[in-house]
Amino acid sequence: MKKQILTLLVLFLLSASSGFAGYKESYYKSMDGKRGRDLKIAAKQCVQRHTTLEYYELPNYWQYSDVYPELYNGSKRWWDMYSDAIYLIRAGQSGKSSFSANKMQREHSVPKSWWKQAGSVEYTPAYSDMWNLYPSDGAANQAKLNYPLGPVQSAKYNNGVTKVGTTRAGFGGGSAYVFEPGDQYKGDFARAFFYMATVYDDINWVINYMFQKNDYPTLRDWAFNMLLDWARHDPVSQKEIDRNNVVEQYQGNRNPFVDFPELAEYIWGTRTSETFYLSEQVGSDPTPPITGDPEITQPVNGESLDFGQIAVGGTLTRVLQIVGNNLTEPLSVRIVASGANRGVFMAETTSIPAATMNQNQGYLLNITYHPEAIGTHEAKVTLYDGGIDASIAVTLKGEALERPEMGVLTAFEPTDLTDNGYTAHWSEAPGIADYYLITRVRTIDGNEESDSYETGETSYTFSDRDPAVGESYYVSYSRLGIMSEQSNSIYVAPDSGVEDLWQESPLRILWLEGGFMVRCEGDRTGLVISDYAGRVISTPATVTDGEIFLLPPGVYVISAPAMRPVKVIVN
Repeated sequence: MKKQILTLLVLFLLSASSGFAGYKESYYKSMDGKRGRDLKIAAKQCVQRHTTLEYYELPNYWQYSDVYPELYNGSKRWWDMYSDAIYLIRAGQSGKSSFSANKMQREHSVPKSWWKQAGSVEYTPAYSDMWNLYPSDGAANQAKLNYPLGPVQSAKYNNGVTKVGTTRAGFGGGSAYVFEPGDQYKGDFARAFFYMATVYDDINWVINYMFQKNDYPTLRDWAFNMLLDWARHDPVSQKEIDRNNVVEQYQGNRNPFVDFPELAEYIWGTRTSETFYLSEQVGSDPTPPITGDPEITQPVNGESLDFGQIAVGGTLTRVLQIVGNNLTEPLSVRIVASGANRGVFMAETTSIPAATMNQNQGYLLNITYHPEAIGTHEAKVTLYDGGIDASIAVTLKGEALERPEMGVLTAFEPTDLTDNGYTAHWSEAPGIADYYLITRVRTIDGNEESDSYETGETSYTFSDRDPAVGESYYVSYSRLGIMSEQSNSIYVAPDSGVEDLWQESPLRILWLEGGFMVRCEGDRTGLVISDYAGRVISTPATVTDGEIFLLPPGVYVISAPAMRPVKVIVN
């Protein structure tokens, strides 16, 4: 985030007063006394171990890490670094439900297509790493595609925050187009890229606009020079400091380039010949002083945490945000329940250290709801000790319903097809759908790129179609945490005129234990089953809908005319 810094003294005072450090005293110990390449390797050792989060659950974490600190007309507002659109989390909405209602998207700052191999994304922890993903406006996300960061020469998309267009000379790493964030966010993205180059230096980079596979420098010269310039002109903000503390609570690691604003200079910039000492870094004291009486300002005694509905036997996790400071001893956590409600709700911990509460001005407590019987459930979570005068009780509520019978949707041909976009359509779910999930598959720069989008409607408009690129889409839906099977696939062909630009894929391959099932209409021919080395295993004369093929353990590729090859892993 960009600040108006008048002098270096002002920067120092601002850094010290806001507190860059919220980390444990020994967290960065191995970085002390290192320089250049060795410092980068040590930084990776400090922060690479973390919890791999579920990609589709990210909005439920972001509702605490990526929202404005002040309310907007009484509601939380998403902090979207890709647009200035106003997206709210309204009363009763979870992060995911707000995402769906606002048609927002999960955006990789470093595109996932950059580490693909053999047409498939390698789902390393980078795929759902919170330091690489942020909530995004849908149109901006679609416009930036997998372009590298860089200064835009001539914009083809500009919403006032995100610009996409041709690159200036000397930038782009070979890409004709680049994505340029707003000045107020350039430092944020630079520090995200520094983190990715540090933690994932050994990833299989198949697109090398900005990265190269080595432990140093990992970023290409033009890239780290540009990112360093962006970081200098847009210093670490309070937004990034607060996010650093929240992400650590969920994911278990921090971004060292937020904790130490000069770290990138020691690794890639003007200070590579100097030795990095923790004691010399601004804001490196990890223990803030106690300046008042112990207090818990949130939650309020008597409020509720509602888990909503879930299928019996499923598990939901919700977060209880606990805000407090000046605690003098650990804060105790206890779930109180009776009868059939015993064991239905569980807290992740029974004690929160005072230092953790005081450093972060609060804690995000994960509470799970796992009902084994149909019905409504209720319990209380009680917070006590810590030096506070009185305990605080919050009511936990949830409802377990019978597991739903899930149908299969039908995808329809697109409408409003132009050179720039189209609207996908599909049938309504046979019952209640919590949300629909549409998956779009494109081949860009020789790599197959798959993206999924949530919506509450039975249509979805794409505004970034490339008429020279063929693509397809299929849909499924979720109810009570359960996903339906995928629908048929609709293919949108590259332009050869406006007509006949879509077709239904003639068959689908569904994985099952020990093999796969064929779904199609009528008898189909031309199916080929090959092993992963390309040797043909079987070529059945015809296949019919529902036919099952059982195979020995191994990796297989299933292909047929007018169908994208499908990889099947049999254990």
